[in-house]
Amino acid sequence: MRDFGNIGRAVQGAIYSAGAYGRRPKVPVEPSALYAAAHRRMSPQAWSYVAGSAGMQRTDEANQQAFQRYPIVPRMLRDVSERSLAVQLFGYTLPAPLLFAPIGVLEMAHPDAELAVARAASALGLPMVLSTQGSVPMERTVAELGANPMWYQLYWSNNNELAESLVRRAETAGAQALVVTLDTHLLGWRTRDLDLGYLPFARAEGIAQYLTDPVFTDLVRRRAASGVAGEAAVNQRPTLAAVRTLMSITRHYPGRFLDNLRSPLPRAAVETFLDVFPCPALTWDDLDFLRGITSLPIVLKGIQSVDDAREAIDRGVDGIQVSNHGGRQVDGAIASLDALAEISAAVGGRVPLLFDSGIRSGADIVKALALGASAVMIGRPWLYGLALDGAAGAEAVMERLIAELDLTMALSGVASVGELSRDNLRLSVG
Repeated sequence: MRDFGNIGRAVQGAIYSAGAYGRRPKVPVEPSALYAAAHRRMSPQAWSYVAGSAGMQRTDEANQQAFQRYPIVPRMLRDVSERSLAVQLFGYTLPAPLLFAPIGVLEMAHPDAELAVARAASALGLPMVLSTQGSVPMERTVAELGANPMWYQLYWSNNNELAESLVRRAETAGAQALVVTLDTHLLGWRTRDLDLGYLPFARAEGIAQYLTDPVFTDLVRRRAASGVAGEAAVNQRPTLAAVRTLMSITRHYPGRFLDNLRSPLPRAAVETFLDVFPCPALTWDDLDFLRGITSLPIVLKGIQSVDDAREAIDRGVDGIQVSNHGGRQVDGAIASLDALAEISAAVGGRVPLLFDSGIRSGADIVKALALGASAVMIGRPWLYGLALDGAAGAEAVMERLIAELDLTMALSGVASVGELSRDNLRLSVG
């Protein structure tokens, strides 16, 4: 396992040393410069889908603004010459309290998609959380990961047989935990995507897990045999965009391109996905089904309410991820960091708390850990690095976050993650 203790000066020194010879970082360090560079690199559709949030973007803004309400109070004259960033989660040791968050449709950022992220995660020894909406089948990604830890994120469809099949595949692939995303049983009102009329799944992007799943492919074959597939497009006048969509669907479906072009299966697959994805009927009682099909630790992702956190613990879940999906689902929702502060106080350490939504720096990570998070999941920042420089870009962004975490802890008088607490912050909420 890689040791990230005292990594801050090493990463900082390498950048300054290269700068002395006129070499600046290929992937910008400063967050706003990173986002601007990725914006220039990505297509308008990809950028809107990744960077956009729900409605007027107020929840995304609230996520970032919340970190300003919890200033760090540095302490002096403490021995921080040797530091440790390692943490324990579900019986495993992580070298740093960071995970690669699950992000779907990674092909929009880089053609290597999950395979590039797997290389970055392996280089750092950090867990990669595979998304159900992946661009690469989980089995191929796991082969690229090798012995590196992997978790699996489940979007629970309205077909329990399909959900069970995906979970079984994840177990077989070696997942160490199951992260169930609760807040996307329907798509949020994402204005930027709506203005572009862009939904990647309608082009068969980000549905590789489904296209390689035996339960899903059986549903597709039955739909195609029924003659239902493609009916929605019969009376539509052909356009260049429609041709591009057809080419994308044909290219993504397994098999030979020309065979797929003549087959009803690719379009049936997209329509089947759009039918099975939403599941607004899920309730707490459905967790019994999930526990009955897996022995993996179950983490509920999307918890923002103290009452829901208590219910989750009463239902026997193994972990809670405080998240509002990066602001992508409900406009005007509570900031994720504020929710973490409330939930942590109520949960009292009974289960591990993970956190995401709004993190942009190592200092942000310090605040989340001090408020009770056991570890954080990072999403958009490393994706922007991926867009700019593939695996090396994603690795660079995550390594720098770890380096800033290390230096911020040291400069605040903290030598290990376990020492962080609310005493390190001034709680100036209001």
